[in-house]
Amino acid sequence: MPGFILVAHGFPSNPDPAEAALAALAARVGAFLPEARVISATLAKPGSLAQALETLPRARIYPFFMAEGWFTARQLPRRLADLGSRAEILSPFGADPALPALVIKTVAEAGPGDLILCAHGSQVARSSRMAAMAMAERIGASLPGRRIVTAFLEEDPHLRDIAAQHPRAICLPFFALRAGHVAQDIPEALAQAGFHGRLLPAIGERPEAADLIAAALRRA
Repeated sequence: MPGFILVAHGFPSNPDPAEAALAALAARVGAFLPEARVISATLAKPGSLAQALETLPRARIYPFFMAEGWFTARQLPRRLADLGSRAEILSPFGADPALPALVIKTVAEAGPGDLILCAHGSQVARSSRMAAMAMAERIGASLPGRRIVTAFLEEDPHLRDIAAQHPRAICLPFFALRAGHVAQDIPEALAQAGFHGRLLPAIGERPEAADLIAAALRRA
């Protein structure tokens, strides 16, 4: 039976909620793949990845991340190597070719208005920024009449500043798992900006995410 481990960042100061949320997602993905076993681990939960690898030592790794970058190319391989694993790492959630359609559907269902696509960003790595900007470009033609802007938590343009310029927009967190940034940092930045628009759940929280991931694992 093939095995897969969904891996996400998690939230170091409070790892259990993200760990539970990812486990619930893995169960939903597994329901679409009765021929496979799908489990999960967050990097923030001590011992979680080691336990998952003990359970499924030959599993392939599905990064529930939003970009190909430092975590997928360096951090995750190093963590696996430290645990004695040479598991294959698949393409991450954020790079899935079906994700733009899900973003478009999410925004269309939210109603009219400008869109703020909010990503993590980084002062060092460019992957989060580039992934968000590429997504904004991809979905633009399918959302005519909307202004789409990108904003970030860890670099400029900061979400706080963009939200102040678009106080009645729709804000979509371009994040996989609901953790500290989605639950705390984004709402706080919007409140500081006097934002009166609509804050959507993270794109990775959409119910369709499980089917999208299952399809990616079938192709693997």
